[in-house]
Amino acid sequence: MNHQPPTATAPASETGLGHSLKQRQLTMMGLGSAIGAGLFLGSGTGIMKAGPAVLISYLVAGTLIILVMWALGEMAAANPNSGAFSVYAQKAMGAVAGATVGWLWWLQLVVVIAAEALGAAALLASVWAVLPVWALTLIFMVVFTAINLTSVKNYGEFEFWFALLKVVAIVLFLAFGAALLLGWIPGTPSPGLGNLVNNGGFAPHGMAGIATALFVVAFAFGGTEIVAVAAAETADPARSVAVAVRTVVWRILVFYIGSIFVIATVLPWTSEALASPFAGVLNVAGLHWAGTVITLVAVAALLSALNANLYGASRMIYSLSERGEAPRAFRSTSKSRVPVPAVLVSVSFGFVTVVLEVLFPGAVLDNLLNIVGSTCLVVWGMALVSQIILRRRADRDGTALPLRMPGFPWLSIAGLVLLLAIFVVGFSDPAGRTQLLSTFTLVAAIAAVNWLAQRNKSGLLTSS
Repeated sequence: MNHQPPTATAPASETGLGHSLKQRQLTMMGLGSAIGAGLFLGSGTGIMKAGPAVLISYLVAGTLIILVMWALGEMAAANPNSGAFSVYAQKAMGAVAGATVGWLWWLQLVVVIAAEALGAAALLASVWAVLPVWALTLIFMVVFTAINLTSVKNYGEFEFWFALLKVVAIVLFLAFGAALLLGWIPGTPSPGLGNLVNNGGFAPHGMAGIATALFVVAFAFGGTEIVAVAAAETADPARSVAVAVRTVVWRILVFYIGSIFVIATVLPWTSEALASPFAGVLNVAGLHWAGTVITLVAVAALLSALNANLYGASRMIYSLSERGEAPRAFRSTSKSRVPVPAVLVSVSFGFVTVVLEVLFPGAVLDNLLNIVGSTCLVVWGMALVSQIILRRRADRDGTALPLRMPGFPWLSIAGLVLLLAIFVVGFSDPAGRTQLLSTFTLVAAIAAVNWLAQRNKSGLLTSS
């Protein structure tokens, strides 16, 4: 008799969605969501807070996202589902936990989508002032809504090439930075490595600066978790998610840490050029047109992230609807197997933002970014806890997993410890404390609503 343990290779649980995403498209979606204006325009903030020692902050945050992605990869390979970490939390900790993390992530993306459309419009208007910001925002929302209403295969191909543009831009920047540091740029002497230790040393603000930057840097890696959501619409989820997790993680680390190393080496941490760090590096070589180019790349980066996040948001609320945690209307799909109502409700706040920008020009974007807060940290924490519970359960039952996170349970626990450290750092900073308290309040409110909903469901079942 065959006594091989059962293998968790179940197909995606939902039947309404397609399975036409390719592995290369899945990989690019992860990159497209994680690499945005936070790298192209916001990386200078971390350098100013910690000096060159911000590299330590990026290494710590990068290690955390590696651990989170390994955990998500293990669960997604065993149970590919568009609800991803929401479904895993439900399996591990119950319906309230699953619905809470699902709704939290959906609300986060809905706000991020609007912020990315508005941010891209503001950047484009700064170099091409033909249309007002609200009009450009409206155009972006209409275009990307239409893209997400097409078949997932067409969407995936569009996102692949869109994200590839960012990847090419970063690779070229890294090549240029290496040539600059090696003194290979004609007429431009190498800045050497002096900026890494000058102006107060490698860590001019000490551990406090590194810690403060760590809280800022952690958000830069947000969005990578969309790989676990999209895995459900690939033909071979177990293989696709394994490849995507490996490639997305190392590419993000190379792109982020490589770029930060070049910037911190070429520009002093006290330089005003860090307001637009990529352009500042290119300007050192006399490429004064670089500011416009980097702005356009940042626009593409934001729109690519918008595209990926709209996909993720629509699939999450579709999954919530499938599980009875959202209105039934959001579970219906078109002939091309696209969850049209889920896409439309996920993009609706973006159109509301257009109206707000007309009424309050220039005052909307910052408020949107403050609303998002630190929700991604909560999602990562729930993912790690879910993986620990489900992995122990699988090992106890003798279930063979198609992809196993190495170093279990110690690496999973290490991820939670790093996450706890980031929370502690966040509470030590007034702005971080406000964001964390807002996020915890939102989580508590969502959990309370879902707890009441579960009680009502139980009551209806009992009475019937």
